[in-house]
Amino acid sequence: MLSTLAYNDRNLAMEMVRVSEAAALSASLLVGRGDEKQADQVAVNAMRRALNALDIDGTVVIGEGERDEAPMLFIGEKVGTGRGPKVDIALDPLEGTSITARGGANALAVIAFAEEGGFLHAPDVYMDKIAIGGALPTGIVDLDASPAENVRNLAKAKGSDVSDIQVCILDRPRHSELIAKVRESGARIMLIGDGDVAGVMATSQPETGVDMYLGSGGAPEGVLAAAALQCIGGFMQGRLLFRNDDEKARAAKSGVTDLNRKYELNDLAHGDVMFSATGVTNGTLLKGVRRFPGGAVTHTMMMRSSSGTVRIIEAHHNFVKKPFIA
Repeated sequence: MLSTLAYNDRNLAMEMVRVSEAAALSASLLVGRGDEKQADQVAVNAMRRALNALDIDGTVVIGEGERDEAPMLFIGEKVGTGRGPKVDIALDPLEGTSITARGGANALAVIAFAEEGGFLHAPDVYMDKIAIGGALPTGIVDLDASPAENVRNLAKAKGSDVSDIQVCILDRPRHSELIAKVRESGARIMLIGDGDVAGVMATSQPETGVDMYLGSGGAPEGVLAAAALQCIGGFMQGRLLFRNDDEKARAAKSGVTDLNRKYELNDLAHGDVMFSATGVTNGTLLKGVRRFPGGAVTHTMMMRSSSGTVRIIEAHHNFVKKPFIA
């Protein structure tokens, strides 16, 4: 018997596209304006409005902030009309706030739906991550192996030289040792300023040239990236990282009991999963919003794990017939 989510997923997937489009359209007004907070805020506002118009009984389980930081989309917030299927929601209305403020590449509006309980309730802490694309045997890479070992094993599995392997890493001081070790292995590196959801997703898209993602980033973004890989195919592991007792307490509040657990892809996201990402700025995966008098064009990647379908949707928005609300 199909789940309620699976039964409705075709229509719901297209409605979800409209949600990520709305956030991207609003955020695009702030591209290059130097205001990270305002860019994030307009994306949040647009995503909330679009979600509340859907016939779902939705709960945000991976969100932007805690309840006392409203009007951010907070963990535990109920969205939708309440008349449809129960849906757990992971979202980032603007993945890459600083990218947007600078007018850089790879900013996205991202949202994922799953059946109730389908996402790890990850606290807002760091997560150590490793990811590679699909169509490869299991056990090739491991979070506990050295960067050199992972690079060698991946090159062997792909039938390529180590020098052909490109590893995507967030350009952060905390990654200086990791970057040095990857370079010592003979692999190439793509450093990105922000946007590790896009970085993980890129491993499953051959045209990006990214073979592996390594390094630490936000745990909520890790769950979103895992949702994408469940749909598009790939391998991922993650382990939560804690800097202090307050972060450990947050993990306990989220139901995390084993602080050292190594999470596999199915631990992060499982079951019927739908994922939608709309480009805010141009990137390796998607084109950004292109605005013109009276309208705009958006590019969205929409995926469903139940069918394995990946759709790239170019939408032309007519603001004369349907006025745009920022």
